[in-house]
Amino acid sequence: MDNLSNIQWNKVAPCLVLLILDVVLEFSECTTQAEVNKHLQLGMDFLVRGQLSDALTHYHAAVEGDPNNYLTYFKRGTVYYALGKAKFALQDFSKVLELKPDFTSARMHRAEVYFKLAEYSKAKEEFLQVTYEDPYNEEAVAYYNQCDSWVSEARLAQAYIRGGDHRAAADTLSRLLEVSPWSAALRQLRADCYIALNDLFSAVSDIRAVNRLQQDHTDGYYRLATLLYQLAHVGDALKEVRECLKLDPEHKLCFPLYKKLKKVDKLLLQCEELSEGGQFSRCVESGRQVLKTEDTVTLVVFEAKRWICSCSVKDEQFTEALSACGSAIKLQREARVLADLADAYIGLEMLDDAIRTFKEALELDEGFQRAKDGLARAQRLQKQAEQRDYYKILGVKRSASKQEIVKAYRKAAQKWHPDSYQGDEKKVAEKKFIDIAAAKEVLTDPEKRAQFDSGVDPLDPESGRQPFQQNPFHHFQHGSPFQFKFHFN
Repeated sequence: MDNLSNIQWNKVAPCLVLLILDVVLEFSECTTQAEVNKHLQLGMDFLVRGQLSDALTHYHAAVEGDPNNYLTYFKRGTVYYALGKAKFALQDFSKVLELKPDFTSARMHRAEVYFKLAEYSKAKEEFLQVTYEDPYNEEAVAYYNQCDSWVSEARLAQAYIRGGDHRAAADTLSRLLEVSPWSAALRQLRADCYIALNDLFSAVSDIRAVNRLQQDHTDGYYRLATLLYQLAHVGDALKEVRECLKLDPEHKLCFPLYKKLKKVDKLLLQCEELSEGGQFSRCVESGRQVLKTEDTVTLVVFEAKRWICSCSVKDEQFTEALSACGSAIKLQREARVLADLADAYIGLEMLDDAIRTFKEALELDEGFQRAKDGLARAQRLQKQAEQRDYYKILGVKRSASKQEIVKAYRKAAQKWHPDSYQGDEKKVAEKKFIDIAAAKEVLTDPEKRAQFDSGVDPLDPESGRQPFQQNPFHHFQHGSPFQFKFHFN
């Protein structure tokens, strides 16, 4: 009996195992399809709300769950299309047509991708096939009829480039890019035209777009970094060259450029920080270090010389500032550098030159307040120069401290004290002594000194004050003030 049972079991067991496997597989398929349907529904929900990245995530999952379903590829392809990811959109639409060759919508979408990539011959073939499948598709017919004219435009752009007419070429390429914005080749050509026209900012914009269209493109990052460096956007150039090195740490062009950019960027940042911190001589030295590192890229050289100019003025090294500012202006005329140059002229008491230079700055930027204020100050100082200059009288710098001013006063007062002179020399000494006393009064009084520094003589009767108030010896109106000995405290 046992042997009979074993024989029967041996016959039944394989059938039972197959039955169980069928049930498991059927259940698994049902579960997988339910998950795929859920992902498709969620993808559609996000798509309707315009959340394309979230929609893409669920369509990825749907494709993985059902790799033979052409609709999942099509839906994912439309999201790629909406995101402007031409490469992946093409892959999905091609997969759809592999699974279902008569799916006209997928073919239409693929044709449009080719058109946006400026692959007009491929686009034309696809649009023609769409018209075979759907003769009343007016959009496909319209695109088909345009293809040849855009091919002609592309050839015209090439002809302009060969002829050296880069402006006409750039204009033609701009028209092409309006209908084919995903073409890296067209953008690269237009960038070349902009570079030839010395329109580097426009070239940077196009090369950025090329890098987005061609990801993992080291040459693109290198070229962008080089252009940004030529524009003296050193920090931005450094970011781009780092992107290049992420892809290839030993890139033969990016690595040496990185080392140079890193040094120049550090030095220029030091110039800014040292200037803001009042360490002007060190700022000048950092600017000179930039020039030792870079002496050919015009705008980087300009930035270094601009800092040397500005910090030399602030450090009251006016003669050195004249040279640095003039050298910077030869490279690029900027209102702020002209204002620095004008301040250097003021420091050297070359007031006519200062006024002329401030006016030049205002011609470049009529709203530049610093130049407006500087011009007014220079004009006041010019008027003041025709009168008494209290700093000259005491022989001190405009930056002299109160202690230095008092010391200079004592020395000058002792030298020109009227009691030490006789006859006509006494009259000269009296005049000088009065000026010396007036200089001390003004320059040791913070409020009066500030007025004088702004171009207004606080002791000038024409300033609106009473003459009695202006004369530092008004209490000696009836008789000589020099009938006694002075004590110089």
